[in-house]
Amino acid sequence: QVQLVESGGGLVQAGESLRLSCAASGRTFTGYTVGWFRQAPGKEREFVAVISWNGNRHYTDSVKGRFTISRDNAKNTVYLQMNSLKPEDAAVYYCAVDSVRRNIVIPTTPPRYSVWGQGTQVTVSS
Repeated sequence: QVQLVESGGGLVQAGESLRLSCAASGRTFTGYTVGWFRQAPGKEREFVAVISWNGNRHYTDSVKGRFTISRDNAKNTVYLQMNSLKPEDAAVYYCAVDSVRRNIVIPTTPPRYSVWGQGTQVTVSS
């Protein structure tokens, strides 16, 4: 049904910025919470940021003050603005949609999300 496509990744130097996009097609994700996760080689997939269906935002501690998540429901798109990038931010970044419409809680673990994109690579050189 709904399909997600991430874009905006690339190779940057430490201290630079990137803006990732997560575009939905097939169905709208209006009314659904959307999260960003990342996975580096040899590590488990970890939570990065989430924006609820009604606009609440949460971030993992390591990106607070540097990353900003936002959404444009009219465009069926969620964004992740990443500033002051560090080498430890390098990973494949994935967006995902909550399995529950208008969820009263904000999930931060992968099993709580039902639809995932293919991911976009972010590489940060020092």
